[in-house]
Amino acid sequence: MTEELEQILSQLTQPDNAVIQQATAQLKQAFKDPAIIPVLLRVKKHWKKISPNDRESLKAVVLQAFMQESEHTVQHSLSQLCAVMVKHETPDRWPALLQLLNQSTKSSNPHDRQVGLLLLNKVMESNPEPFKPHYCQLLQLFSTVLQDHNNPTALYYCILTLTAITAYTGTEEMNLMRSIIPSLIVALKHLIKADQDQASEAMEVFNELMESEVSIIVPHVTDMVHFCLEVGSDTTLSDSLRVKALSCIAFLIKLKSKTVLKQKLLNPILQAIFPVLVAAPPPGEHDPEDEEDDSGDGSDNDNPKHCAAQVIIDTMALHMPPEKLFQQLMPLAQACLTSENPYQRKGGLMCLAVLAEGCADHIRTKMLSSMLQTVCQSLSDSNQVVRSAGLFALGQFSEHLQPEVSKYCSDLMPLLLGYLSSCNQAKVGHVTKAFYALENFMENLGADIEPYLPTLMETMLSALNNTENLKIKELAVSAIGAIGKKIYLTLAVFSSKFNVPLAAECVRLGLNLTDTIDDPDLRRCTYSLYSAVSTVSPDCLTPHLTAITTVMLLALKSNEDHVYSSLRFSVENAYIDEKEDACDALGELAFSTGAAFQPFLESSFQQVYEMRDFPHEDVRRAAFGAMGQFCRAQHKVWTENPTESNHQALLKLLDVVIPCFLETVRTEQERQVVMAVLETMNSVIKSCKEEVFKNPSRLKEISHVIRDVLKKKAVCQGGGVDEADDEDQQAEYDAMLLEFAGEGIPLLASSVPAEQFAPFLNDLLPLIMSKAKSSCTVADRSFSVGTIGEILQALGCVSGGRGLAGRLSNRLLPVLVAGTKDSDAEVRNNSVFGLGCLAQAAGPIVVTYPSDLCVSVSGESDLRVIDNLCAALCRMILSNVEAVPLEQVFPALVARLPLKEDMEENKTVFSCMAMLYTNSPALQMKPIVAASSHVLGNKDVDEGEDLFGDRSHFQWPVYSLLTRLNTVKHISFKLCFY
Repeated sequence: MTEELEQILSQLTQPDNAVIQQATAQLKQAFKDPAIIPVLLRVKKHWKKISPNDRESLKAVVLQAFMQESEHTVQHSLSQLCAVMVKHETPDRWPALLQLLNQSTKSSNPHDRQVGLLLLNKVMESNPEPFKPHYCQLLQLFSTVLQDHNNPTALYYCILTLTAITAYTGTEEMNLMRSIIPSLIVALKHLIKADQDQASEAMEVFNELMESEVSIIVPHVTDMVHFCLEVGSDTTLSDSLRVKALSCIAFLIKLKSKTVLKQKLLNPILQAIFPVLVAAPPPGEHDPEDEEDDSGDGSDNDNPKHCAAQVIIDTMALHMPPEKLFQQLMPLAQACLTSENPYQRKGGLMCLAVLAEGCADHIRTKMLSSMLQTVCQSLSDSNQVVRSAGLFALGQFSEHLQPEVSKYCSDLMPLLLGYLSSCNQAKVGHVTKAFYALENFMENLGADIEPYLPTLMETMLSALNNTENLKIKELAVSAIGAIGKKIYLTLAVFSSKFNVPLAAECVRLGLNLTDTIDDPDLRRCTYSLYSAVSTVSPDCLTPHLTAITTVMLLALKSNEDHVYSSLRFSVENAYIDEKEDACDALGELAFSTGAAFQPFLESSFQQVYEMRDFPHEDVRRAAFGAMGQFCRAQHKVWTENPTESNHQALLKLLDVVIPCFLETVRTEQERQVVMAVLETMNSVIKSCKEEVFKNPSRLKEISHVIRDVLKKKAVCQGGGVDEADDEDQQAEYDAMLLEFAGEGIPLLASSVPAEQFAPFLNDLLPLIMSKAKSSCTVADRSFSVGTIGEILQALGCVSGGRGLAGRLSNRLLPVLVAGTKDSDAEVRNNSVFGLGCLAQAAGPIVVTYPSDLCVSVSGESDLRVIDNLCAALCRMILSNVEAVPLEQVFPALVARLPLKEDMEENKTVFSCMAMLYTNSPALQMKPIVAASSHVLGNKDVDEGEDLFGDRSHFQWPVYSLLTRLNTVKHISFKLCFY
């Protein structure tokens, strides 16, 4: 069609009127054809090949055709062609265009104004920046047009054009922009009456204003919020328009939660959205999530009820201080939960469910028991809608409120198994919620899952064999994958019970399913299954890696996800979820299968790397996680086969991945993506250690990024600028972001020589110590002293660490000692740990505190703190036994053995005991042996993982101690042991 268009355009410049008339008719027909869009793009591509004279002729002809045309579709296409041309022709080089825009947009003829604003909109959207000199004039024009309430089309194009230039406006235009907002809100009200679809698109202007220059809209936040609430609550309007209005409020909360609180808008928002949240569907219909066919295609995003719960309340939980949110939200939720109306009860449960992620610490520490009781009671509700909501809430709790929720295993597992036993009778959507709750609950169970495994496996295999419903088959496969993650406890049980080699059978099951059924949800389930098998029996996957990775890479390349972000969040569908799961699984397979994955590493990395800019944040997050796993996988391959080629491959990978991580932390807007990147970068440093720092600039770059996050200068933190940024008024996720950054500091300390890290540590320590003040939140104080302890522990393990720890002791001692007297047990626990690590790292410098710690042991009631007090005393003894008053310390120490909660510290305690017995064999043996026998008989203290990832048998110091005791051949030893 390009040739046809070029021929038509050339005919328009001919002197023959008949030719021109014919060409005009052809042009009109061409511009009605939807295929014109790619043609316009090709014209854009070849624009420079057109001679200057022909360009001028073409520009004149197109403008003339535009003004003479009366059919809107043709005008629309011609305006797009103008937009293509103006991309290469600055406004000053096309004065005729400026003149036409000026005349038409100011015309007294309503139709001419519409046409002019249409043209203005298209050329501005195409290339807004060259028009900057005209912005003030344009804003004055917009101010006038927005008063033209009888011309909704003009309003529509005016608002779209305002949206296009917002990101490019500066301080000169700010006052004009600010003055337009009241007129803009009124204009949108009139546009809603005329065309709801156009109004929905035009409301994007609020998001653009908030994202580009939020100070413009802050004076008008109250008016904007009330307008959006009015639209979002109006059941006579379309769902898409209502969702757009509610999403604007969510976006404001995300960007400016403190403004919402300061202007007392939280309660009006909650009062308006709760009726939306609890509304019953029309008679004879169901909410999308309660439909029989739970397709999971993401259509819920267009549902106002879904938006009220999972967009607005979820956003509040993620971005507001829990205390302030719960104070106003819980009375509304409680009223719903006790209502006779099932949809009110459902709404209350949905509210509890979406709070679980963002307010996890608050719920865990202050109200878990009562909330869990409410959810469990809902599982026996007479209404299935309520029971489904309860299952969803239980799944959310199981995912986000760990490890505390797992303590209720004996109560929850029978409930879940009861639902699953009747999966052929219940609605698919209901069963989906049950599987969701089960999988999340199993993820975090240890040995407590053992009694339920045979029943679980029988139920899953029964579901696979006895149902024709594809969705239930998918859920069963996914659940088998979750069960497979517990396989180290159960593989022998499963294999004997079903008389099959389970791991290999699982792989064959997954491959057969994906070979016969083309379904993204099913493929996602198989990815989870392969990941589970890879952690237990990677050899079973090796023969099938070609087939498995091919499916996953095709999923990443697929264009079937149809992502868009006009609501400022991408529509979720199964293909997007598949991309996320494919990234996760590729990373897991690479690490678990090691050398066998090497032929697939480069192609997998390239495709995953492409996903780092994907519009959906969950896919980006998974991509960064997989990139980290690839680095760890390559490091493992190199350590197992230390060739130069393997080493160079690792360094090459790190030189791509680490800069990518650092840039993302600085510039990514989504806080949860940044948290995931920091967590992944920490895992790479933890695994690869000094290899990360072979590039001489890397230590400085990573340290500075950590510093910037701690100073709240990252883009996702608002660039360090926020009004009334009180430390005690943070959302939990704001604090978590700082913690993820802080966790990198001890990892850096453990990976490079102390003197090399010292200047950066001196820069970072004040930022950590500032959060130990009594005025800070408990979470901040715990984070501060805990990080200090881990830094000191790391320094004790590297070259020059003792000297640096000694130089820091005068600064750190007061902070740690103050922390041992804190009202919060976790802060005391971390402070005691830090004191012990300081003693161990700094040596004789810290010798005045054993007596104080003995007093603390005698007065402490928290079992975990007591365990760490014992470990701290042992570290002091190990560091400088001569300086410790053993006659006072030792009785206090052994009186508190064996350890009750922090079993990892058995290694420290019994190393100390072994050393003491070697030097002082006359020490009391009975309490030592009693504690030793307890440890040897406790399966929970077999082995564990220390700070730096080394697998360490905690029992070896115990065996060592008992061996030494046994050589004395005292009868008292035999008596106390038996």
